[in-house]
Amino acid sequence: MAWGELIKNFETIRGYVRDFYVYGFKSRGDFGVRGSARLYDDERRRIESWLGEHIGSRQTPEGKNVFLSIDSRSGGHNPLFRAWGARSFTDGDITLHFIIFDILWDEDTTLSFSEITERIDEYIAEFPEPMMWDASTVRKKLAEYVRDGLLLTERRGREVFYRRAPSCRAGGDGFSDAADFFSEVAPCGVIGSFLEKNGGEHENIFTFKHHYYTSALDSEILCSIFDAMGERRYVKITSRPPRSGKNYVDTVTPLRIFISVSNGRQYLMAYEHTKRRVFPYRLDNIVSVEKGEVDERFDERREILQRMMCHMWGVSTAGGCEKVSFTVSFEPDEEYIFRRLLRERRCGTVTRVDESHARFEAEVYDARELFPFIRTFICRITELSISDKSKETQFLRDIGEMCRIYGVEEAEK
Repeated sequence: MAWGELIKNFETIRGYVRDFYVYGFKSRGDFGVRGSARLYDDERRRIESWLGEHIGSRQTPEGKNVFLSIDSRSGGHNPLFRAWGARSFTDGDITLHFIIFDILWDEDTTLSFSEITERIDEYIAEFPEPMMWDASTVRKKLAEYVRDGLLLTERRGREVFYRRAPSCRAGGDGFSDAADFFSEVAPCGVIGSFLEKNGGEHENIFTFKHHYYTSALDSEILCSIFDAMGERRYVKITSRPPRSGKNYVDTVTPLRIFISVSNGRQYLMAYEHTKRRVFPYRLDNIVSVEKGEVDERFDERREILQRMMCHMWGVSTAGGCEKVSFTVSFEPDEEYIFRRLLRERRCGTVTRVDESHARFEAEVYDARELFPFIRTFICRITELSISDKSKETQFLRDIGEMCRIYGVEEAEK
């Protein structure tokens, strides 16, 4: 029954999956902050109806903890996309849906609102116990389909006429493979997932060594941001960082989406209007997005970010630039070390000192963002310098602590 449990408010499900199955490792007793234990059981059953084979659990002194257990090598499709195929409908919703599209079955058929309501009355008159809808309900349903791109409108004088939007037929050589690849690697991959299902049954030819599934939960937020970005509008975003648990509302102009290649985390880089700065927002912390007016200075703000990217190793944009440099040594048969520096330098520069030494240099907003990268060259670093000496001391202290934990004598500084 993977599709048996339907979802009305996806943000609710998104919160449960994130807090209890992805990041939280929480138990049933921790659910008190959200609601009753019975409500937790209801939501757990709903999630397990479409993720059952990917859910694991372990018993702890605090209770039973549930979590997602997914091996990306065992299948090419993101199982979290299944949640987007579940939606809640009332009997009236689904009945009216099929009646409207049966009336407007031909793309050349164009009817006014009054003509559609008359056809609906004629349609349901054939049933012994017909459902009834008032004009307001029909008008709202038509407006919803226009907003979703399923219907097109044409104004003739004071009257609005409706017709079905042209159908897009998915298919052709290579279409399914392209949709498969897009769904797994592109932002808003859920769109590719829907297109892929329309292509019919086929063999999936892709497997992934490193695959980040959880970004699928942020697809609706990301789609709203892309929509506003394409229209050059500012947005009002509500975010809820997990540590504070409080909602924060900011008015921002969305500029770009950054995606980490190391952990798959997605960030919105936006111009924050109140503090007049470019600031990163984690997409998995954003609860809602509300579009505003067109930002006449959109190009100017994006240019600001473009200039800042010359000094961004990750997403940090705070403070002034800090200089970081380190020199690594390698043997004559280890030329791959030098090539790796060139490949992974990002906004930095790499200089060949001699046959066995190379120097990396960069000016970045936050030197700490480079620490994981620098640590991968431990035992090869012959010289290290950070303009912010407190951060240099922190890095060396971390190395010393690691040596102490593993019982290794600390290398000479």
